[in-house]
Amino acid sequence: MITGELKSKIDRLWDAFWSGGISNPLEVIEQITYLMFIRRLDILEQAKENRANRTGRPVENPIYSDDTQVLRWSVFINESPENMLTRVRDGVFPWLRALGGEESTYAHHMKDARFTITTSNLLTKAVDMINGIDMGDKDTKGDLYEYMLSKIATAGQNGQFRTPRHIIQLMVEMMAPQPGDEICDPACGTAGFLVASAEYVERTHREALFEPTRRQHFNEEMFHGFDFDRTMLRIGSMNMLLHSVENPDIRYRDSLAENASAEADQYSLILANPPFAGSLDYDATAADLQKVVKTKKTELLFLALFLRLLKPGGRAAVIVPEGVLFGSSKAHKELRKLLVDGHKLDAVVKLPAGVFKPYAGVSTAILFFTKTNSGGTDNVWFYEVTADGWSLDDKRAPLLGEDKLGPLVSNGALSEDEHAKNNLPDVLARWRRRNGSEQERVRTEQSFCVSKAEIAAQGYDLSLNRYKEIVHEEVKHRPPNEIMDELDRIEKEIRQGMNELREMLG
Repeated sequence: MITGELKSKIDRLWDAFWSGGISNPLEVIEQITYLMFIRRLDILEQAKENRANRTGRPVENPIYSDDTQVLRWSVFINESPENMLTRVRDGVFPWLRALGGEESTYAHHMKDARFTITTSNLLTKAVDMINGIDMGDKDTKGDLYEYMLSKIATAGQNGQFRTPRHIIQLMVEMMAPQPGDEICDPACGTAGFLVASAEYVERTHREALFEPTRRQHFNEEMFHGFDFDRTMLRIGSMNMLLHSVENPDIRYRDSLAENASAEADQYSLILANPPFAGSLDYDATAADLQKVVKTKKTELLFLALFLRLLKPGGRAAVIVPEGVLFGSSKAHKELRKLLVDGHKLDAVVKLPAGVFKPYAGVSTAILFFTKTNSGGTDNVWFYEVTADGWSLDDKRAPLLGEDKLGPLVSNGALSEDEHAKNNLPDVLARWRRRNGSEQERVRTEQSFCVSKAEIAAQGYDLSLNRYKEIVHEEVKHRPPNEIMDELDRIEKEIRQGMNELREMLG
């Protein structure tokens, strides 16, 4: 977590961008990202030079030629502010866009890089801040980036908002990615799900990643993210880099418009919060998705896409608007029936309506399912999240200390009062028991299971309220005559008091 001096530096730098005429938070992150990338290139070149000095051999695949040495970070930061601005604007960026020596996803996305810092003062502040970061400390880099991304949410511009990090963590913890997985987010944005998955695998399977082929799989084959916003692709790529995934597959792709046949049955795990509440023309939608479900609704099309991309046995955890659970259109019903009858629907976790505030108050849920092509649903596990640790108003203020937020809390479970403010640890604990003791829970509890037969009998309605039982407490009211007698008594006391007051006043 970014705290203290570094946090203050970022905040001051953010203010400097704002006063310098760059108020779009995505653009601010993008410019800082470029500068961090430029510094990383210099660090990589230094490592190559050090290796060459040790071995006595020439520098292998040098990034910089003799003519471009002046474009290195370690060189231009020693220039005067005005010269540094000129060097970066007229020298480094044109060179960066043409850079083809490093065949990585970052270099690919940098082809469209635009340098929009116009004052030497602002560039100097940005360079000073980045120069103070330990680029070898991936936690610091990751936390720095996470903090910057959080400013997208607080700034609230561009109509884009992030999936809250604690909801991402919950979904990743529940899906428990394995070192051999191939994970895909077909609407990856800033790559939050992929980053959280990488962190999970590194934390829980650290020893497995020491094995060279596993590490290569982790760096080059495990993570796949698609988006059609090139700014997001650049930010997502850098986010992965700063979390030490060297060459993820972050790619431009209009997921709903392009046929997925080339990548059908490819991925073992999908984690996503796709854009929803939109509608596309049939002509703008991939024909293979329309074969799964005939609809213009983006939320349904994305579900159809996930089923196409998953390999048999592959798992998915995806956020959907609540309407997907009970929508009455033919497409809604067909898709729910497909999930329940054609594959294995594992769980429905209902989220509170304020999770995406202040940008959207829409009710959402998380669907967990496994692609089988042969059914397999016996019981569906339902959980109603009523509190996620933050206030559900526009402020989204934390309700507990930092160590008691999110799905993983220190010192075990939360107290009853704390649970009332943060259900996420309980969601995770009960999910792990979904095939055991959870089967015995009654419908009045926060979680319970519903049989496939009952869901089918309800027209494949997946809304939790359809199956939850409400216990009404008996309230005893006083007899009306008793209440009237009490009112008479109170009225007499008032009159008596007023008479006594008149006598005192003479």
